[in-house]
Amino acid sequence: MIKNVAAAPLHRRLADEFRARIESGRWPEGEQAPSEAALCEEFGTSRGPVRQALASLRAEGLIVGGRGRSPLVRRNVPSHAASALGSFTGWAREHGREPGQRTVLQARVPASAEIAERLQVAEGEPVLELHRLRTLDGAPALLETMYFVWSLGCRLMEFDPDSGSVNRFLLDHGADLYASTHQLDAVAATADEADRLGLAEGAPLLRVRRTTTDAAGDVVEYAEDRYAPGLTTVIVENRLFAAPSANPPALRSVPVRRDA
Repeated sequence: MIKNVAAAPLHRRLADEFRARIESGRWPEGEQAPSEAALCEEFGTSRGPVRQALASLRAEGLIVGGRGRSPLVRRNVPSHAASALGSFTGWAREHGREPGQRTVLQARVPASAEIAERLQVAEGEPVLELHRLRTLDGAPALLETMYFVWSLGCRLMEFDPDSGSVNRFLLDHGADLYASTHQLDAVAATADEADRLGLAEGAPLLRVRRTTTDAAGDVVEYAEDRYAPGLTTVIVENRLFAAPSANPPALRSVPVRRDA
């Protein structure tokens, strides 16, 4: 039941109620919450406040989806600690730095063979291509190259990429960014990359290739970020998933044949 607090707008009271249902398990993790239509009927309100409330939960990572289908309650709800591999804006501000960005390209383009394969769309299908130079305290820090399926890309055509976080804009507008995988390697800076980052040509860059999927497992974004040297450290933590046996088998030597 929603608390009748006159000072709080309806969408905030709805958001509080929805959070409480997730915390209590009434809306179990990994299962679908009621649809917008069902929530409107339950609370006797229009879609506006319900959508605003769901958008708040979506931005917090508590649910995904919810436009055209029932939202899905996230499994293992993340703490949203910012990292260099997640939100650059959030990571920078968490470390007391001032992030910035300059858009190099924002355009609707036909998908090349490579990008079509990455996004799992037909070659030539329209996608949004976005290139930005990101800065820390005014100094060049990394180059972003992002490709979005057009269902997301068309939303970004309403967004000024110089204004801030692309991820935050998409989440605030109901985008289903459920999971992402990252591939890390080192590459040498091309002449153009070196010029943009203020480095010598051939300088080592950390390349992070990211593929983002929605709750249904469909690819919605492919991106490549190239970080200037010394900007970030990647930490990998390994854990032993299986407890060691109380009576491990004895090791036995195996003779090795040595040919003359």
